[in-house]
Formats: sequence, structure tokens, C-alpha cells
Amino acid sequence: MREQPLSLLFDPTGIVLDRRQGLSRQLYQVLRARILDGRLGSGTRLPASRDLAKALALSRNSVVRAYDQLYAEGFIESRVGDGTYVAQLPKLSTKVSTGLSRGFSTALSTKSPESTEYLSRKVIHNGPLSRLEKHHLPAPKSGPPKAFRVGAPAFDLFPFETWAKLQAGFWRKPDPTLLGYGDPAGEPILRELIATYLRRSRGLSCSAEQIVITSGAQQAISLCAQLLLEPGDGVAVENPGYRAAGHAFALAGARVFGVAVDNEGMDCAALNALPQCRLSYVTPSHQYPTGVTMSLARRLELLAWAERSDGWIVEDDYDGEYRYSGAPLAPLAALDPHGRVLYVGTFGKIAFPALRMGYLVVPPPLVEAFSRCRALAVRHSEVGNQVVMAQFMAQGHFQRHIRRMRRAALSRRNVLKAGWPVDIPGCGAMPDVAAGLHVKVDVDSLARERELVARAEAVGVELNPLSEYWLEDSSTPVDNRAGLVLGFAAVPEAAIADALARLRRAWRR
Repeated sequence: MREQPLSLLFDPTGIVLDRRQGLSRQLYQVLRARILDGRLGSGTRLPASRDLAKALALSRNSVVRAYDQLYAEGFIESRVGDGTYVAQLPKLSTKVSTGLSRGFSTALSTKSPESTEYLSRKVIHNGPLSRLEKHHLPAPKSGPPKAFRVGAPAFDLFPFETWAKLQAGFWRKPDPTLLGYGDPAGEPILRELIATYLRRSRGLSCSAEQIVITSGAQQAISLCAQLLLEPGDGVAVENPGYRAAGHAFALAGARVFGVAVDNEGMDCAALNALPQCRLSYVTPSHQYPTGVTMSLARRLELLAWAERSDGWIVEDDYDGEYRYSGAPLAPLAALDPHGRVLYVGTFGKIAFPALRMGYLVVPPPLVEAFSRCRALAVRHSEVGNQVVMAQFMAQGHFQRHIRRMRRAALSRRNVLKAGWPVDIPGCGAMPDVAAGLHVKVDVDSLARERELVARAEAVGVELNPLSEYWLEDSSTPVDNRAGLVLGFAAVPEAAIADALARLRRAWRR
């Protein structure tokens, strides 16, 4: 085996771990930080797990788990017969941005219109009212859950009895200090618990002060559109992608550009070519709707774009709790050294969408502005659900429920995969599903997509056509936009098997 250059030797000096906390997680975070800041350069050979365990006085299992997570996220690679090495990655600048973008600072400035003519021109003729007509979204599917509804978790598994007891306990004798006007950013105890949860489950270093409670993820996205953009600014969205996000940005007066998604996520080369692009909206952990996970190289490219262009990244981690092998991947916000990522989370995919509770993690310089903007819109969130959710988390119910939901979603995914029809002309096979609550299946033409969806609807089965997730002005040929999007978590295994039987009969007819 050839000897490594001295510059690529691993040096464990300075690795100090707190023995009172999870050692494998700490080691993973230390090694990840060293890779990101260049202390462990591409091509550095890492010690064998047994050797590193001995050097740091750890169990070998702790090192193996840390290596496994780094491997899953693309930081390291294994070379057969030659050991483990740091992967070839683009280098991130460690410069921390201390200023605000033009869009943000302008949005906060006080406008001084000279007459009502300004208001008429700004709001009615070329403002939000005129743009609203162009960006109408159909209402989400409602009614009892059914196969294969997208965006619906397992309502049947939520511990409503526990939730009801906590609600009753709060309202039986509420604290008078909670009955007045609250903090526009949300109840402090809930924000603290969310920050703690994100630090432990996502490796996202944030404080309670950076958390802003919202009425679901959509309001979080809308707040970003209001505060980070000026009319005419460019916004990059994934194409296909979450159309409601694009509409929110367009309503703020932005020019929305669709950027293609491949098996590594958003095409950053195409992003770099966009003119005057101020913001990028992405779903990197589980792209909506294709289901791909953004590679580490692309994540670093995207962060480099934000720093270079003085832009913003809105990261929507809508179903990040659902990963079926290993821990959830570190979000973009955890890799961001210069405060350019705004992280969107929601309780809707763990509890139920009607709860209307989400949150934003914003860089420290933006906290006050987001809080002020939310105060102007709704003053503050309803206090009861916030306090009850805080108790739900503090008493351990939240983590137990996540584990239950993850197991159930995996079981329901397996039933779908095992029973999916394999001999339907023009319809692809069921792909592997490593994360999330939905899956995308290929279809060979737009006409075939419409036919399959129509036959499914005729027998009471919901399928979402992939073609509806594309921007209307997409350059991609229409037949290349075809596919089916299926949610697999909304109903129990027996209902999934029944729906698959009806699909097979309808499609083979």
C-alpha cells in the first residue's frame, strides 16, 4: 500500500468528547466540521475504526456509527481494500456574512409614497392583487384519508387521548400570564424545545431566539417571500417541485425560474446561470415530488452560490423525520457557515395538517424583522396548541410518536412496494424509497399518465399526476413530465392492499 502524503495524514489532536453525552454523534460532528473547514482535506485517509477507537478511548461501535453517518451524507468514501478516505468535495468558504441582502434591507426600509397614486399603482395595477389572479392553487384533497393521498401522515396513530388530556389540563386553569398578547415569534418554552430537538436530531446548532413559530410551513415560506425579496428579484425553485412555494414568491413580485432536478437534486450549474437570482427554494432531504436526496457536493455548491451572490436559501424540510435507514441527514442549515439558510419545519407531517403549526429557523440578524412582520400579520399564534405541544415534547410523547410513525410508514411503504403492479404498459416499476411519505413512479407519456389517473379515480383511488408539479413555462418536453406521485402513509396496510387490488383490475381492464 502506497504511503500517504504528509498533508493527508489524519491527526486526532484536539478531539475532545464529553463522556456524559452521545459519543458517536459528537465524533460525527467533530469530523464533519473538520471536513467542512478544510482541516481534513479531500483524500485524507481516516484511521480504521478500531485504531481511532483506541486513540480516543471509545468503543469501536461509536466510531463505526459516526463513520456510517458521514458515509451516508457523502463526506467520506470507502475504497475496497484500501480503507476510508475523505470524499472529493468542493471547498466551502468560511467567511461569515454579517450584512443583509439588498432585498431584505430594502424590504425593511420605510417607504414614503407622495400620494395615493403610489398605493394604486403599487398594490392594484401591478401589485399583489393583479398577481393573485395568475397564481391560483387548487385546494388540497380533503375528507377522510384514502390511498394514495400525498402529504397525509398516519392520522390513525396520533395519540389523541394524550393530546386531549394535555389540552384539558391547560384550559382547566390556564396561567393568566398566557391569556394576554404573546410573543409574535411564539411561546418561549416551545421555541426552546424545538431548538433542542433540532440540535439533537438534525445537528442544527440554533438557539430558541432563532425560532419563529408559524401557521404551518406555507406561512413560513410566505414570510421569506415578503421579507427577502423585492419585486423583480429572481427566485430559483425546483422543477418539478412544490408549486405553492413558487406561487408565494411570485405573489411577492419575484420572477420565478424553474431549475431542473436530477438524481443529485437541483442542478446548481443551471442556477449559477440565472440572472439576478436572489433566493433559492429547495427540499434537499427528500425532494418534492421526485423523492431524490440532494448530494453533499450539490449542497456545498448551493451554499457557495448563496455566499457568492449575496443570496438566500429557503430549505423546506417538510418530512425529514421519515428516514428508513440511519439518522436523518444533516440539513443545509447545519452546513451553512455564513448565515444564508432559512430552515422551514412543520409538525403537520408528524401530527396532522389541521394543527397548522410550523416553524422557521432564521439567521440571527433576521430574527427581529421576522418577528415584527409576523406581528403585523397575525399578532401572535394561538397559545393553547403551543403550550400543549411544548408539554407533548417535554414529556417524551413527541419522540415516541415519531418512532411509531416512522415504523408505520416503513411498513406501509413495504406493502405498497410488494403489491405494486409490474406488468402495466407504460407504467414504471416501484422504485426504492429511502425516506419520506411519498414515491414517484415513471410513466412513459402524458396521455398514459392521464389514462392511469382517470382509471384510478373511477375505482376510488387517489393518484397525483407528476405533470401538475411542473411550471407551466417549462422547456422539458411534455411526455418527459409524466409520472405518478403516491403517498403511502395515510391509511393502514389493509387499505393499501385493497387499493392496489382495485388498481390492478382497473388498469388491466
